[in-house]
Amino acid sequence: MQFTKMHGAGNDYVYVDCFHNETPSDPSSLSIAVADRNKGIGGDGLILIRPSDQADARMQMFNADGSEAEMCGNGIRCVAKYVYDHGICKKERLSIETGAGILALDLEAENGKVQQVRVDMGEPVLLATKIPTQLAGNTQFDNHVVNVPLSVGGHEFEVTCVSMGNPHCVVFVEKATDELVLGVGPQIETDSRFPARTNVEFIEIVSRNEVRQRTWERGSGETMACGTGASAVCVAGVLSGRTDRKLTNHLLGGTLLLEWKEDTNHVFMTGPATEVFSGDWNG
Repeated sequence: MQFTKMHGAGNDYVYVDCFHNETPSDPSSLSIAVADRNKGIGGDGLILIRPSDQADARMQMFNADGSEAEMCGNGIRCVAKYVYDHGICKKERLSIETGAGILALDLEAENGKVQQVRVDMGEPVLLATKIPTQLAGNTQFDNHVVNVPLSVGGHEFEVTCVSMGNPHCVVFVEKATDELVLGVGPQIETDSRFPARTNVEFIEIVSRNEVRQRTWERGSGETMACGTGASAVCVAGVLSGRTDRKLTNHLLGGTLLLEWKEDTNHVFMTGPATEVFSGDWNG
């Protein structure tokens, strides 16, 4: 099986071009094998780049534990880069089908190679049953889950929950320590109040337009970046009164630019996409 390793701000996946290669018969098991950083290729999971009858291409993604996820903000930028750079569709605006719907992406290319991608991430989902979470809504915020108390692992938090096609629990903290990210993060991910599990973002506020983020990602553990998470953070910051609508987000693997537009209610994310290497997998 031919593969390409790519990353968006350090959030790395193994990509398979299903336009030119046979679609893997068991992508869940394959994801577990290739994502292994000691015995496999290494990555946060597997992403299939597939034909679509509704868009220029379809992204199907699997986490490192083999579970299928709806969407990946960093992954979709890399899909767009691959589709453009490898001549599948040579357009500077692409449409990509995902498990969270069809998204539009604007590409910035130099010398025939995409360097950066702006993604229309769509509208945030704020209704608790649609995120989904069983946490009660805050009556001060139209019953959305904003600044709602959450007690986990002996810690008391105020959390804000948002779906960007996949669930996120955003926790604003003074310091995103290993104790919180690696210790409490997995406990929140699997908490019964999140019936589909959840991604968890621990956020340090730098200013009203700048934050630092560490993510415990559902099914993959801590990752270097999370694009849907950064988008959720932009929304959560506005709803909780902590940040403005334009946000610079510093993640472990790089920086993403976010904007939650008031006129359209859509979140836009801009960030890099990088191809690392290609090879053949015989596992």
